Amino acid sequence: MENVLEHKSIIPFRKFTVSRHAQCKVFKSATGRWPEKSVKAVRELLINLKANCETKGLDVNKCVVSHVAVQQAVQGRRRTYRAHGRVTPYLSSNCHIELHATEKKAGVAKVDKPAVRLTKKQAARQRLAIGK
Repeated sequence: MENVLEHKSIIPFRKFTVSRHAQCKVFKSATGRWPEKSVKAVRELLINLKANCETKGLDVNKCVVSHVAVQQAVQGRRRTYRAHGRVTPYLSSNCHIELHATEKKAGVAKVDKPAVRLTKKQAARQRLAIGK
């Protein structure tokens, strides 16, 4: 995110045709931007998430972001005045961002594999093979 703010790395925009940049070649795309406003907002949320983990008593070094969701929110409604007495809506696109952090647990040792269950035919064949 710091590289996006410094314009050293770009975020590809595939849905809409926006300005073309050479940095997009890394992502096999032609168009992209540096969304500074969005990156700053997400960075502040991550700082807040870290503070919340500390408040809850979790080990911050073991915490992992386990869930991220962005959902559309109600648009902010304003109006802009046009020529000949007309009015046009001037909407802002708001969103809700959800971040969940969980503390990563230590690894658990694997259990020995259970014995393979045989069908009746396979068990009968084994009994015949042992009997011979």
